[in-house]
Amino acid sequence: MNIQGLDYNTQREALVMPEYGREIQKMVDHAIGLPTKEERLRCAKVIVRQMENKVPQIRENANYKQTLWDHLYLMSHKALDIDWPYDVSGAEKFHAKPQPMKLPQTDIRLRYYGRLVQEMLQKLKTMPKGYDYDELVRLTANQMKRDLIQWGHGSIDDEKVADDMARLSDGAVQLDLNSLRLLQVADHEPARNPNSKKKKGKR
Repeated sequence: MNIQGLDYNTQREALVMPEYGREIQKMVDHAIGLPTKEERLRCAKVIVRQMENKVPQIRENANYKQTLWDHLYLMSHKALDIDWPYDVSGAEKFHAKPQPMKLPQTDIRLRYYGRLVQEMLQKLKTMPKGYDYDELVRLTANQMKRDLIQWGHGSIDDEKVADDMARLSDGAVQLDLNSLRLLQVADHEPARNPNSKKKKGKR
């Protein structure tokens, strides 16, 4: 609902530095229009003091004076023609967006198994058959079963572990469920404290 005569923030120009408020921005706009450099610089110094009072926590920074002048430069849209007491050439860094961080785990085919399981399966693809191979198969399969129990992605039966193991190893690792007993759901449940007593219900 629009009421005639009222000035809405949504209808105003967006603030360059919202933390200083619109009144400070109006002062900056006024300073830009002053006729001489001396007047503009004098006005700029007053504005910087007002900015510092508006955001006093900025004093916690070691070089806060530089920061204030950088902010003033940005708020003026670089149009304030004065002899700047500080070098404001690097002021744009305050508006620079950080580069997106690369995820630590990428190219994982089934994320609920994580990178470790995928790396173990890749190792199994090149290992010769024998005791070490069988032991790593057992450890990997049980870890996969734990991951399924932990994250609850659909079925957690042994056949799913065997199917996923074959799929993630491109068919190189075939789990023999007739000879290998995997971790059971009950084995994964935390043991109860034998000393704990059940609370008796109120009678």
